Amino acid sequence: MSTDPGVTGDPRTLADPLAESLRIVEAADARGLTVRLMGGMAIRAHAPDWTARTRRTEVDLDFATTSRDRAAFYELLAKEGYTPDRQHNALFGRKQAYFVDTARKRPVDVLVDTLEMCHRLEFGDRLGASRPTLPLAELLLSKLQVVRINRKDVLDALVLLAEHPLGQDDGDPDSAHGTGAISLPRIVAITSNDWGWWRTVTGNLDKLDQYLATDFRPEDLDLGQGRDVHFDPATQIASLRAAIEAAPKSTRWKLRARVGERVPWYVTPEEVGHGAL
Repeated sequence: MSTDPGVTGDPRTLADPLAESLRIVEAADARGLTVRLMGGMAIRAHAPDWTARTRRTEVDLDFATTSRDRAAFYELLAKEGYTPDRQHNALFGRKQAYFVDTARKRPVDVLVDTLEMCHRLEFGDRLGASRPTLPLAELLLSKLQVVRINRKDVLDALVLLAEHPLGQDDGDPDSAHGTGAISLPRIVAITSNDWGWWRTVTGNLDKLDQYLATDFRPEDLDLGQGRDVHFDPATQIASLRAAIEAAPKSTRWKLRARVGERVPWYVTPEEVGHGAL
């Protein structure tokens, strides 16, 4: 039975959301399924003692998988104690599914191959580059693609930049064994081919800089145990911006740049009533 006071129901799920999300990734691995964390638990997996995250009350779990493994992963979640939203999943399950750990009132979103919010981010062929989360470049882009970026997303982006090097690849594929890197080629490939992505990402880098200059507090990047961050976030922002601006732009990018902001360059995400990333 569950050891948590007041919690009844299926005892298989764990009270700690990070431990539970990692348990699910490991269960998927054992079955040969490619499943990775995204959203808040992915950030926490890379900075487990970061106080800005551990103080938050959200318990949502967000997973990424591929179309090949989608059906088997949905079956796995059901076997591991999660109740599917059958109506939602019947309508949208090819791209996104919703489950709930009813006893813990814990929602679970599963995205298949693609994140579609303000911009479209395809990750299906990238899941093998990192474990247990999406590759760091994708995690950072998932924050920097938010046009109306909020303080939570700003801090998530800052901690990723402060804790990981900018590199020419994704670094060690398993964060348990080595340091991952934020792949500059991956980010630049997107921002150099899609003007809309470029406009949103560079605009949000401006907002990160502004936050550091006017609103930053030392506790915002308190990683616990009295240690400092590995990299100066302002320097990382400047290096990332320089790489984005220096990269040659595609013909498609140049044609869209002529139109500029006269035409919307992003999509306003629809509210579906589930937990946000």
